[in-house]
Amino acid sequence: MSTPRKSVRRTAIRIVPAPADRPADDEIWPRVTRELADDLAVDAPARDRAGKAPFDEVARLQEAGLPALLTAPGANRRGADWRAASAVVREISAADSSVGELLAHHYVLSWSSRFFGPAEDPEPARAGDGPTTLDVRTAEEHWLLAGGVEPPRTEKEPGLRLTPDADGWILDGRRAFASGVAVADRLVVGARPGGTGDRLIVLVDPAHPGVFTDAGTDRVGQRLSGAGTVTFDHVPVPAGDVLGLLPHDEHDVIPFAGLAPLALRLLLVQVGLGIAEGALAEARDISRAGQVGPAVAHPAGGPSTVGPDPLGTGDDPYLLLAYGELATTAHAASAVVERATDALARGLLAGRALSPEERADIAVLVSAAETITSRAAIRVTTRVLELVDGAEGADARSGGPGFDRFWRNARALTAHTQPAHRLRDIGDHYLNGAHARLTLPA
Repeated sequence: MSTPRKSVRRTAIRIVPAPADRPADDEIWPRVTRELADDLAVDAPARDRAGKAPFDEVARLQEAGLPALLTAPGANRRGADWRAASAVVREISAADSSVGELLAHHYVLSWSSRFFGPAEDPEPARAGDGPTTLDVRTAEEHWLLAGGVEPPRTEKEPGLRLTPDADGWILDGRRAFASGVAVADRLVVGARPGGTGDRLIVLVDPAHPGVFTDAGTDRVGQRLSGAGTVTFDHVPVPAGDVLGLLPHDEHDVIPFAGLAPLALRLLLVQVGLGIAEGALAEARDISRAGQVGPAVAHPAGGPSTVGPDPLGTGDDPYLLLAYGELATTAHAASAVVERATDALARGLLAGRALSPEERADIAVLVSAAETITSRAAIRVTTRVLELVDGAEGADARSGGPGFDRFWRNARALTAHTQPAHRLRDIGDHYLNGAHARLTLPA
């Protein structure tokens, strides 16, 4: 019988010293995240099999305070930076990648008014000095955000449209979203005013009677991410809930706003890396218990390892080789992801002073992280299935860990990743100094 798994042990979340104008409490987030990850890991297989809307998971996130983590530093707030947020998403994803994806979308959407809002300073020094940014408002109201600002995948999809109204706008249309629509407190969506190609970023209350949500069912993986389709029927949007503007012409998008899609892509990369690390850690626990079945084929036509090794699974050279290869794959992906995370964090700190060249350099690092991690996640989760094949407690039907969920989640998360396109962009930047096009993840 398998024992409940603790979250994967890895490099600790790095802490950036808190500025003097706010409490130095960043050190609490690693502990809070670890405790929540351990809690999610205990019943992750059972919740995956049930496939219910993630109301319970969102309640656990809110109880831990993680949705409010990414508020910008200020005199009255205690938010952490993007490096800490990235580490939190990765840690949670190692235990339950669907919850990690929920959190990833929430964090990026919470910065919508900073990415797409007016050029003036979006952070007033004191209450009453100016408008409150969405991340601050989200933390104060204890919201979970979902939605997306990207245009439709094809021209055949009408997308969302806005019609002027005396008090603001009227929102109509139908869109599918990747995460959280079934459980969100607020939706952040991009919609096109009639007669223009630009998109306004607006905040919508899903409790409005004109909002209808159709939760996605029968998904292969990421079953608890809360994906679904939302229909908006004559939903009023007050002028105060317009968060910003995304120009139709990518050349009119300032470099700082161009970091929004990169931030989402990189946080989803953290989810993929968490899947690989979580799968590897669970398989290691099974192997350490001496429960490995006939999964490890010896090279050069040698015999397969059948049942527990009489010398102990820790002495099987072929098992050690397999884990060595997988651990190296995960370490290599981690190193590339950390470099991209550092670059993105510096770019976000630069704000509107970020140059197009700096944004292009960050895009290349994010593309590299995305390509390497997507391949690593598929390789690790596929090989782990072989390593634990036949192991006692590894079959989800018998109440064991259900290792297939890691592979299914990795497949679902990386299904729309296009490594060839990313590699072409990296090569064009390296050889010709070209800037990759601004693309928004759908």
